[in-house]
Amino acid sequence: MSKHGASLLTQAPKVFFIAIALAGCASDIMKNYVGQPVESVVLDYGPPTAIVDLGQGERAYQWRKLSTSAVSGTSSGEVRETKHGTVYEETETPGYIERQECFYTFYARASGGRWFITNFRQPKLECE
Repeated sequence: MSKHGASLLTQAPKVFFIAIALAGCASDIMKNYVGQPVESVVLDYGPPTAIVDLGQGERAYQWRKLSTSAVSGTSSGEVRETKHGTVYEETETPGYIERQECFYTFYARASGGRWFITNFRQPKLECE
């Protein structure tokens, strides 16, 4: 096994446990709003992107978050001896822009003229 392959195998458990530790972060924050008026979420994150009337005194409030990040490219080279002499071969991988769209949905029920959060929809794993 190559030096890099062995290194990846020894680090895989660490990466896995970090991913598990981070999973649930958004859900943990969302849990804290259950029982609070919808205005508390609006004060923290701005107005919802969508409000859906579910009937029977229930609504869904949804916030949309777009994230954009730049992933850098890589460049590597190798010096090789050929029958024509020494050559340098360079390999480049271009960078790219990564976009992530996440939706955070809270369910609410009307009570006394206000809307109170009763539950939430679990965000996609990559949005946690």
